[in-house]
Amino acid sequence: MSQRTNRNSSSHGAGVSAGLLLLVNSASAVAADPATPEVDTISVTATRVERETRDVPSAISVVDSQRIEGAKMMNIKDALQGIPGVLIDTKNGGYDVRLIIRGAGQKANYGVREIMVLRDGVPMTDPDSFSRFDYFDTQDIERIEITKGPGSLYGAGSAGGTVQIISKSVFDTDSNRIKLGLGNFGAQNYNFRFAGDIDDSNAASITASRRVLDNDWRRWNEFDTNQLSIKHGFMFGNGGTLESELSYSEANMQLPGTMSKAQFEEFRQTGEQTDNQNAWKHSGRYSNIWFFNSRLEQEWGKLVFRPRIYFNHWTHYHPVTGAINDNKGTDVFGADLEFTYDHRLLGASTLVAGVTARREDTDDTRKYEYRDVVTGFGGRILATLSDKRGDLMQTQSSTNSLYGIYAQESLRPGDRWLIDLSLRYDHSVFDIDTNEITAYSYRLGRYVPGQGRYLIDKTFDLYSPRIGVTYQLSRSFNLFGTIARSDQVPSENELRENPELDASTATNFEIGLKGRSGRWSLDTSVYHITVDDEIVPILLDGHTSFQNAGKTIKKGFELTGDYAVMPGLRLGGSYAYSDYRYDEFTELVGGRPVDRSGNRMPYVPRDQYSLFADYRHPSGFKARIQANTWGSYYMDNANSEEYEGYELVTDLMLGYSSGPHSLSLNVDNLFDQRYAIEVKKDTRGTEYYAAGSPRTFMANYSYAF
Repeated sequence: MSQRTNRNSSSHGAGVSAGLLLLVNSASAVAADPATPEVDTISVTATRVERETRDVPSAISVVDSQRIEGAKMMNIKDALQGIPGVLIDTKNGGYDVRLIIRGAGQKANYGVREIMVLRDGVPMTDPDSFSRFDYFDTQDIERIEITKGPGSLYGAGSAGGTVQIISKSVFDTDSNRIKLGLGNFGAQNYNFRFAGDIDDSNAASITASRRVLDNDWRRWNEFDTNQLSIKHGFMFGNGGTLESELSYSEANMQLPGTMSKAQFEEFRQTGEQTDNQNAWKHSGRYSNIWFFNSRLEQEWGKLVFRPRIYFNHWTHYHPVTGAINDNKGTDVFGADLEFTYDHRLLGASTLVAGVTARREDTDDTRKYEYRDVVTGFGGRILATLSDKRGDLMQTQSSTNSLYGIYAQESLRPGDRWLIDLSLRYDHSVFDIDTNEITAYSYRLGRYVPGQGRYLIDKTFDLYSPRIGVTYQLSRSFNLFGTIARSDQVPSENELRENPELDASTATNFEIGLKGRSGRWSLDTSVYHITVDDEIVPILLDGHTSFQNAGKTIKKGFELTGDYAVMPGLRLGGSYAYSDYRYDEFTELVGGRPVDRSGNRMPYVPRDQYSLFADYRHPSGFKARIQANTWGSYYMDNANSEEYEGYELVTDLMLGYSSGPHSLSLNVDNLFDQRYAIEVKKDTRGTEYYAAGSPRTFMANYSYAF
């Protein structure tokens, strides 16, 4: 098997190289036309300063407002599909997504881990690297920026990369609208936005959204969310700005659970999921979130000061496997004091530096047994009958803190050169106090006496240095290289499962090419990531535990590009090849060590590609069609079986705009393929299938004013 895999890798490399040369040659021919203007988008996430993407010595992607406005945006997945190296889908519909960037985030059963998620520069990721997307109003997004790999100045304790969601500014008074959307499976989408100037110095906006999904193609999967945001902006007489936001979100989502292989085959035949394979029939997450942030930007000559303060308060009722989590309140306080200074050091240079701090306090969160259950022999729980809470299982209070300092010097020693030298250091502290009265035994299938009170007090020192270089080869092409590393802190949940976990360390070596022109664009890179002490999930009887692997090696190639074949019509696509292996890993299987060294990491497909065509006519008609493919991947650490993945799952958008009126129709999974978005196998051989959504459509009307 190893020899066959190596030959396949070589053939992939040869094919990719040939394709890359063809693209470069074609692009060079277009670049030779002096009448063709060069265009590029601006990114702030990778370096904390505004910079054209071609000048950023990292692999980045920017999803602009045009792409976002064309998507139905029921969740973040609708905007990020098709980006090479980014695997995103939703197992449950609604706001829940499974997000993986270059293998990071793979171990998360829910939410997002190992990836820093920001909203307007404010971390939405907890100090323990856990992110949720119920905070975000997807109808209030201007653009999304993705930086892949370790070393971002924003990426505290997150080795996978950074996703920044930038909302519409309070000073943007040209995006006011009313939007109404209806679709099958009970889909509803309503949005209202109004922004205006109060006087010469003050502006304000209000945004309200409601999204609903009945998802009646499967049991127990309703979703709804209501969101309200009020923003205020103030312009100082000397040019400074102060923007503040207060928002509230209520998000309710039922979690349908995974299927057995037999249930999945039934879904393939009928398009419906009638049950899941375990006893927990009433899982869900029902949350309420308050979010406040305020950010100042003030310029004094060559110095710009950008302080931010923020506060989150969230509660949730979260029935999961074996327990019902009832969190009456978590408070997150944070501040980020950033400045930039333009000066001369080996040419025009920019220094970015700052300090940051976050603290998450959770007081007296509780776990309860399920009240209404069906039991069998030995008291084993066979099924839940409701999500009502029963006897108290556990109380817990915790504090997670993160304190950091960062600096980046950007040098231009010549007209063609740009060099970034950056370092970020963070100190992470976990303080968890737990009193476990009872616990759910996965082996016995019932509740058993707990271990009583125990304390977890852990600290981690996290370093993220990076060297990035960009060299302008020609008017249209830039070459870049980067060396970066980041330490990855374990999450609070992982530490509860295994208090002995160490932080992992990812080191990335990467080279790439970026090309820009008015008619085409091209981004490609090759990377090699070594992860020491990778935190690996171990699945047994539906329960996930965690342990450190000795070392993993992640090698990959990514390519994306597009070409304007005629006015208004742009064709494009992307491709990613991923070869992720355990270099040193001994998995504990039933308490017995089993060597998995040399095996591929599960779930990440070797091949991922996307194709699209986008057409816009001056009359107001627009259309976009995109097809996404995930290749095969192994289902477990043992590499005992592969899942075939899926091919060319196709989404279609048709739209028409006339004056203030816009109509659109979005059809996802146009050909109604029946497939799984995730398949896993535990150490006993039990398989778990999460279904992809069947064909869905949504019609939208919006009125701009």
